[in-house]
Amino acid sequence: MGLFTATRYLASIEMVDVDWLQDQGIRCVLMDRDNTCVPRDAKVAPPQVLDWIERVHAAGMTTCVVSNNFHSAQVERSARELESDVVHHAMKPFPFAVSKALSKMGVSADEAILIGDQVYTDVVAGNLAGVRTILVRPQSTTDLWYTHIMRIGERMILHGRTFEGE
Repeated sequence: MGLFTATRYLASIEMVDVDWLQDQGIRCVLMDRDNTCVPRDAKVAPPQVLDWIERVHAAGMTTCVVSNNFHSAQVERSARELESDVVHHAMKPFPFAVSKALSKMGVSADEAILIGDQVYTDVVAGNLAGVRTILVRPQSTTDLWYTHIMRIGERMILHGRTFEGE
């Protein structure tokens, strides 16, 4: 498996099967915020994401938002809404924040999974930190200008890739 290859590809975060996570021995779900849990053009998570998080917690797993977003108050507000711990200013694709989240949550890399919407940040950071990764489609087409540029490269990497649930 390569640096730019996710463990799984799903249409959205709420399509991640909680039973599958348990079967994989996952104790902690690490999640990107922008366009994974919260649409980039919104301030709150959609109800279906909140319902999914509730199922994850009910299954006994912990969650932690790992976000590159530098607006700490927004990220912390979202983490509270998601009833999740948080590591912001993550600087993904560097794996340091993922490692920090693992330590904070008290789990090893093989007990965690990172879910995000970007290959060059989320998938690479997870792979470098040794955690499994799930790439989901972004919730919104609204993105930062530099993310739009990165999406061009992603399209080449993902060409022909099937996302479950589409």
